[in-house]
Amino acid sequence: MLRHRLAAATLAAGILLGSTACSTKTTSLFGPDLQAADAAGLDYVTTAALVEKPLYEMNEAEIDAYLGFAQARYPDLRERIAHLAHKNIGQPYEIYLLGEAPFEFYDPQPLYCLDRSDCVVFSEHTYAFALSHDWPTFFAMLQRIRYKDGQIGVATRNHYTEADWDRNNTWLVRDISRELAGDGTETFSQKVDRSKFLLKRYKLESDIPVETLEEDYIPMEKVLATADRLQSGDFVNFVRGKNGGKWVGHVGIVAVDEDGTVNVIHSTPPAVRKEPLSLIVERSIASVPEREAEDKAVPYGFKFLRLESDPIANLREIDGEDAPRVYVPAGGAIAVPATGK
Repeated sequence: MLRHRLAAATLAAGILLGSTACSTKTTSLFGPDLQAADAAGLDYVTTAALVEKPLYEMNEAEIDAYLGFAQARYPDLRERIAHLAHKNIGQPYEIYLLGEAPFEFYDPQPLYCLDRSDCVVFSEHTYAFALSHDWPTFFAMLQRIRYKDGQIGVATRNHYTEADWDRNNTWLVRDISRELAGDGTETFSQKVDRSKFLLKRYKLESDIPVETLEEDYIPMEKVLATADRLQSGDFVNFVRGKNGGKWVGHVGIVAVDEDGTVNVIHSTPPAVRKEPLSLIVERSIASVPEREAEDKAVPYGFKFLRLESDPIANLREIDGEDAPRVYVPAGGAIAVPATGK
């Protein structure tokens, strides 16, 4: 029976792809793919087409179908995150894509974007995809990751990576920089004035107190000594600085190959790409003299955050059994119980 299904899937996928791309290329679904398609309730023709298609070329209905397949095909969360990150390699880069439309007017951009990304959008969408089994769950999970306590609004968006995103998503990731490097870590101080930022960027007045943070990071020259303890799905914060100040200026997701190569998949001009961490470190160190001469921010090192083993369980402890719980500015809540692990 399995051979019959495989033959049918191969033939159907070949017909589908040949008719749309004028090509003789065929696509086969193998055992695990067939089983995952069955578990997700998908026919093999649809599944074969989705397996071939990049995430950034899919529409909402296709994402809905593929997330169910991915949950069954890659039951391990880390493997699923790495798979979904790989599936968006090549996604065009564009900065400042998301806002709060239609709930607020300060930033009229939409609440999600599938065909483009910047570094934060790529990371948020990848985690939300991996923690979801369908479109409604993804949409709610994405907002729960993007906003403090799931409250949609420009003032509650996680604008600062180290001050907001990392701290408000401790149910998802936790800082392990000091665990990895011990006394080899260094510390930088950062003053966070959210009221000043909101007024300058969005003309929004607020009275959020100024906060001063002390952040650990691993200096560039010591990063590779800790790389063998990183795992797929870990969150990478790129630490940069200028004129004595330091901050997180870029993010990505770790993906470890079968041969042990530690890579970072990240959205950076012109498109999402996968690079060995060793290459990024080498390039970063080599760039310092030129960037200093041009008075540009220079790379100092990295913060690494470990993906939690069961983020959904952690989130349920905060939001309740109907996690993720998301609140809209007009009042009320969106709750779509998550079944992903």
